[in-house]
Amino acid sequence: MPKAKRAQVVTLSKTKSKGKDGKAKIIETVREAVDNYNYVWVFSVHNMRNQYLKQVRKDFATSRFFFGRNKVMAKALGNTPEDELKEGLHQVSESLVGDVGLLCTNDTIEEVQKAMDAFSADDYARAGTIATYRVVVPAGEVLRGFTKEAFPSNMEPQLRELGMPTLLRQGKITIDSDY
Repeated sequence: MPKAKRAQVVTLSKTKSKGKDGKAKIIETVREAVDNYNYVWVFSVHNMRNQYLKQVRKDFATSRFFFGRNKVMAKALGNTPEDELKEGLHQVSESLVGDVGLLCTNDTIEEVQKAMDAFSADDYARAGTIATYRVVVPAGEVLRGFTKEAFPSNMEPQLRELGMPTLLRQGKITIDSDY
């Protein structure tokens, strides 16, 4: 009797799983980096866009960044004192929780802290981000962002939906009072 095709699960994803070979390769590259570099840092990113991460990677051109599954990276470092690659690395693997990555570098502690503290970039907020300071849109033509460019006139309905009392005058979005 032919096999029924009704109950077959069809994957719609076009991405291929890396499988055990891919995980083994990540473990091997993390272990090589730990051997080749003097320091291993665990760092976290919050709401960071890729273009800024590229800039940080460019600033640390001689270093190596790892983003991946935390358990795979922890396995590479060693989960217990018996498994660890170097002394104390099991403590590093315990801190691999959440949105974190590994930075393997030969730069001194002071250099890394100075570079990380100095890095700051202005960007538009993402949905759900709480404002860090009060923003007032002055009366007159509504301008956007740090560039102070005028909003296109087709965005007026969206601004109105957000609660801004906008008016369209001569193709420019304006407001009568501060908002």
